[in-house]
Amino acid sequence: MNSYSFWNNKGGVGKSFLCFIAACEYAYRHPDTDIYVIDLCPQANVSETLLGGLRTSPRPMSRLLADTPRRTIAGYLEERLSSPFRMIDDIERFVSQPSKFNGYIPKNLFLICGDNLLELLSEPIRQASQLALPNDAWARTQNWIRDLCTSLEDRSAPRNATFVIDCNPSFAIYTQQALVASDALVIPYTADDSSRRGIENVIALLYGVADARMSGYAKLSFAQKARDENVSTPKVHTLVSNRQTLYDGKPSKAFEALSKTIKSTIDGIHKKNRSLFSFPTKLPSGEVVNIPDYHGASIVAAANGVPIHRLKAGPHDVAGDRVQINPEPLHRYTQALRTFVARL
Repeated sequence: MNSYSFWNNKGGVGKSFLCFIAACEYAYRHPDTDIYVIDLCPQANVSETLLGGLRTSPRPMSRLLADTPRRTIAGYLEERLSSPFRMIDDIERFVSQPSKFNGYIPKNLFLICGDNLLELLSEPIRQASQLALPNDAWARTQNWIRDLCTSLEDRSAPRNATFVIDCNPSFAIYTQQALVASDALVIPYTADDSSRRGIENVIALLYGVADARMSGYAKLSFAQKARDENVSTPKVHTLVSNRQTLYDGKPSKAFEALSKTIKSTIDGIHKKNRSLFSFPTKLPSGEVVNIPDYHGASIVAAANGVPIHRLKAGPHDVAGDRVQINPEPLHRYTQALRTFVARL
């Protein structure tokens, strides 16, 4: 299985937009592969963008949410709750094709739509995982999204399938399920100390690795239970320094100073825990992908549901306002994003 989760324990790092860009660019560059975006964030931002952003998403989103069962990730999880330890035979009703609503999206990209009902489902899912019987109730519940990926892989056969999973910043049980379904973890961050702490929390929550003061708590966490019950967790694949502030084409001194602290933190973790990384022999700081801040391009792309390979320089309409995209920064921005996608 080829699956990537996008997660940071801190919100506001551009995770959902990066997920949108990566999925669309990957689908565009791999026309013989089916790309499935699984939106496990209650805000459903990546779903809204794929379905056309401000232009067209309200109507298809409303239809998907209003159907019975809901044609969303919450609809899938609701059905699993009714029979927790049996895979669903027919998952087709939970799959939508964004290109039917948004002509910018490649036809080989499919969506399991996000849903704000996820938060309400969190507690019943947790209770299902704690049932006394069967003995492996927790492990089987954690694998619900992996089961979904297996069914979607069968749906696409003989074509290859790749999964891009957008996660909520919290470590709710549906976030755990998303991570269990993933082979590789992409951690976007911005150059601030809360991002550094968010990355430390990712490592503590997912792998049980923390500093001396918190290690006792970390070892009692999800990570230990996953090891005990043979539940898979992803490897740290790529760190993305997102929205990098540039001055005369170079990172600003303030940005570079904070970014250096974050890189030092992740290198320190790598030094003692290389097995957690997809590329254990490579220092993570040397593999960070830097994506410059280009506010205008990201606003146009997100608001109008336009992937980066379809975005053009010039004037654009965003909710009735004119936004200008200039060629040089757009080229720099596009190249950085393509460098990231080429790693997947």
